[in-house]
Amino acid sequence: MDLMFPAVGIAAVQVLERLGVQTSVPKRQVCCGQPTFNSGYVKESMRIIRNQIDAFADAEIVVGLAGSCSGMFTEYPHLFDVGSAYHAKAVELVNKSYEFTQFIYRALGLTSVGASFPPGTTATYHRSCHMTRILGEAEAPYRLLEGVSGLDLIPLPNVQNCCGFGGTFSVKQPEMSAAMVTEKVNSIRATGADILISADLGCLMNIAGKLNRDGTPITVMHIAEVLNHRAPSVTAGAR
Repeated sequence: MDLMFPAVGIAAVQVLERLGVQTSVPKRQVCCGQPTFNSGYVKESMRIIRNQIDAFADAEIVVGLAGSCSGMFTEYPHLFDVGSAYHAKAVELVNKSYEFTQFIYRALGLTSVGASFPPGTTATYHRSCHMTRILGEAEAPYRLLEGVSGLDLIPLPNVQNCCGFGGTFSVKQPEMSAAMVTEKVNSIRATGADILISADLGCLMNIAGKLNRDGTPITVMHIAEVLNHRAPSVTAGAR
């Protein structure tokens, strides 16, 4: 996020603080360790994982902006011996962690955060694999998008299909990844939507790259940016 999508982090903080949530970003945090872990470098990932656990030790709640990163947290307890200090810390981290839309919908109990678009704006939502299958969260984003004024959500055909990113998968299997993102983009085009929305940064980067290479004029937005969006007010009598 810091390198590729800084505007997403800004939007998320603005949404949360508007909802009365005090936010902070621990300087010590780094990557969640998923790229190396999923590539089989478990031992080499442990230093990063311990650092993450320590970085968020004092946080009351941890909110992530990528379902894949929040999903990686759920792996942490399995990497330490039961009864060890880091196992207990890892369990504590999992229990207080939420993906962004999960936190708003399930912890705060909200379905609307005051976001709005001009009436008739159309969008479709891409479900990320890790958020859906690892976190088991397939409802929160839809409930919050339904609460966005002026936004018409169009179902995405074959929404269950992966976009082909998969972290290092897209590097190790480029031909297969390209075929998968092509299929995904064709499904997106079929909706005729103005905006493609997702809650995972890796998916957005992969899909946006394909759309850009194809010259397809569809706006790509992270759900935090959507929930932070306010349609321009129209002054009575203005032309």
